Amino acid sequence: MSDQKPYIEVKNLWYSYTDGTLALSDINMEIYDGEFIAFIGQNGSGKTTLSKCLNGLFKPTRGDVIVDGLNSKNTPIVQMVRRVGYVFQNPDHQLFNNNCWDEIAYGPRNIELPEDEVKERVEEAARVVGLDEAYFSEHPFFLSKGLRQRVAIASILALRPKVIIVDEPTTGQDARQSLEIMDFLKRLNEELGHTIIIITHDMPIVAKYARRVVVMGNGRILADGDTRDVFRMSDVLAQTFLEPPQITQLAQRCATLGFSPSTLTVEEMFEQFEKMNS
Repeated sequence: MSDQKPYIEVKNLWYSYTDGTLALSDINMEIYDGEFIAFIGQNGSGKTTLSKCLNGLFKPTRGDVIVDGLNSKNTPIVQMVRRVGYVFQNPDHQLFNNNCWDEIAYGPRNIELPEDEVKERVEEAARVVGLDEAYFSEHPFFLSKGLRQRVAIASILALRPKVIIVDEPTTGQDARQSLEIMDFLKRLNEELGHTIIIITHDMPIVAKYARRVVVMGNGRILADGDTRDVFRMSDVLAQTFLEPPQITQLAQRCATLGFSPSTLTVEEMFEQFEKMNS
């Protein structure tokens, strides 16, 4: 990606909370169009704080966050959220309207778009997330968590941001719901070109979907690279009390038998096994 201009540039970013707690220390990174990135690390490592700096909810204490050429320090939040959308871990924290239509329409109306364009964006966002029009008049809190999350994502999509950050997308979901929401994010990434960033502790989900992993600890970036490469950094992951998926650990232990230590999924392991026995 060296010949591609980054959409987001983070330069020497430091962030301290108002009580003096240092949350981020000297963060440097670049994020490009079309990436699918996972931020991982133990609680308190700085993942969520960094994410909120990326979309302007938090302003740097020192350093710079530049998004689409705009410095977050002197760019109104309304301009930042049109470029980087943030979906909270609990969708209920960002749902406050009395029906799903108004919830999805809130952002476009807040940036004073004409009502005909608001209608177009609401219908487009609902279609993308698979939310049937029958739910438009329903109160969001009467829906299942999976549907509430779709409404929350639709409310972000209606602003048409280039980057979408989703905090713990699979928390509180069963296995089927987790795959549904992740497959949906994958479609946004591959078919519509959105850059996706997930914050998660779910290593199998990281292995299956993320192409880049950023490991954080004590407010710093400990590792940043291709998912396969990062999952081989056992010493770095140990610092964050994380482990690669079990199938990756098994493949690493069976490397002398011919399995790749970079194996990420059961399907990959099975393919290797079949080749060995064909």
